[in-house]
Amino acid sequence: MFSVRRRVLALLPTLAMLAVFVVPVSVILVSAAPTIAQAPFEPVTDAVLAAPSDADWLQWRRTYDGWAYSPLDQITRENVGDLGLAWSRALNAGGVQLIPLVHDGVMYIPHPGGVVEALDATTGDLIWRYRRAPPEGVQRPATTTRNIAIYDDKIFYAAPADGAVLALDARTGEVVWETQVHDNQRDRAFHSSGPIVVKGKVLTGRSCQPGGIPGGCFIAAHDADTGEELWRAFTIARPGEPGGDTWGGLPLEDRWHVSPWMPGTYDPELDLVYWGTGVPGPYAAISRGAGPGDLLYSNSTLALDPDTGEIVWYYQHLPGDETDADYAHERILVDIVYEPSDELDWFNPEPAGEARKVLWAAGKAGTQFVLDRETGEFLWARPMLHQNIISLIADNGRVTRNIELTHREFGDELIVGPRAGKDWWYGAYSPLTNAVYQPLFNAWLEQRSTEWDGSGQASIRRTIASPDQPELAGMVKGYDVATGRLLWEHKQPAPWLGGLVATGGGLLFGGDINRRFKALDQESGEVVWETILNSRITGGAISYAVDGRQYIAVAAGGGTFGSYETLALTPGLEAPSGSNTMFVFALPVSR
Repeated sequence: MFSVRRRVLALLPTLAMLAVFVVPVSVILVSAAPTIAQAPFEPVTDAVLAAPSDADWLQWRRTYDGWAYSPLDQITRENVGDLGLAWSRALNAGGVQLIPLVHDGVMYIPHPGGVVEALDATTGDLIWRYRRAPPEGVQRPATTTRNIAIYDDKIFYAAPADGAVLALDARTGEVVWETQVHDNQRDRAFHSSGPIVVKGKVLTGRSCQPGGIPGGCFIAAHDADTGEELWRAFTIARPGEPGGDTWGGLPLEDRWHVSPWMPGTYDPELDLVYWGTGVPGPYAAISRGAGPGDLLYSNSTLALDPDTGEIVWYYQHLPGDETDADYAHERILVDIVYEPSDELDWFNPEPAGEARKVLWAAGKAGTQFVLDRETGEFLWARPMLHQNIISLIADNGRVTRNIELTHREFGDELIVGPRAGKDWWYGAYSPLTNAVYQPLFNAWLEQRSTEWDGSGQASIRRTIASPDQPELAGMVKGYDVATGRLLWEHKQPAPWLGGLVATGGGLLFGGDINRRFKALDQESGEVVWETILNSRITGGAISYAVDGRQYIAVAAGGGTFGSYETLALTPGLEAPSGSNTMFVFALPVSR
């Protein structure tokens, strides 16, 4: 079954805390922003996370539902032309995919390379800095950190290089507790994203490479007060358990990857956490040594009980994948009346006209899905780009992949599209239009399989132009969530690898690798404002307010996927990398 109610794969803390390695750290507390730094700290409660102040940005997509929508409406279509730079600040070196948090006038930034800072959100002046030196001998130091979390009076951080999850005092940056989640002296795993906090539990995913963690990858929960591990939910089905027979006869020790490497979302009413998973590894079945099978729970949406980690239901977006088409990305939670459009080829006709609580998801295959988030029932799916990965989706939601994209011998070449059509370039939803907006990378992939040597993906890969509109590698598209109807599309030569924010002023903000940071009209997709930054834009934009003034913030710098994979597709366009910087914009102050 592709979507069922099951409660499996949770491991209470029999695997609890691993030995903690000694890791050098430093904390700097300054008085550069005395008004902010000395103000009483207002703890962030469960109620605050569920209904945050309009002025704050408290989670990676601002709210539990993953909308990336700020109700702030001071900046509008009419006055956005007056937007100017309020402040900027240099960031640590490394890959930039980050999203900051803002609470009561303080911005908290997860820098690349093990640094977290608290800044005055009106000036960028430093309040405190936490720096974590990478330990010696780690299997794979990672420099990218996409997000952190805030709860009570703590900042929660998943250290990228050494597999630890820790709590910092939100007022000072001092370490409150630290727990080693996996052994990075042994395991090929790392944190590229940070936590979400649900009911006092710090929930984290991770990236687990082939040859990585014994027993497979997992989502973990830790007590927010103490750091005690509460449960693990494994993302690879075990032999002898439901789904365990979908791995083509592979023993557990040869089942790899399926990484939950992006954060999840949460529905407080249903009390369900939703998490996406990645691909099996190595990419090709011939390299894995597996027979045919769906490879559960790869490329899936998992609905988890936050108290136990048990899987309540799952839906698999791409069974038996050989093309690195992850579905690990954000889930967006919306309530709709389901009215499937005649533009859809893949939809479930039976629930038409019904009110549903739904979940929107998309992945590297470039196809978006809308599911009932109570049950996992399939409602509709639609490609956002020209693609050859999915051949068919039945009315009941069963996905059939293109079996021509199968490596039958080592060295076989596959031409796959899209190549990461939707990846960590975050989408957004606006209740003003009932639309989800998604940046897209319009490119394809040339892939050859090799014999697996015990590490890596056993694959030689090269990004190539799409056969459809190859001169337009960057796109943003808007879709009605209730119907699946395409509302508008913005197309351009430069890949758009920056995450979006939707605002109450009817605007979308985001940017591309050609340094252009833009505002688009939510209703039409028209570019209504543009500025040029110092480097490629690969971070996620946010909006917040302090003392009644609305700000728009975004990080630029690149140094990751946007740095090298895309340059051949953009002849004549600059995409400089480095000089990582946080940019913050606002309207002029009235005199």
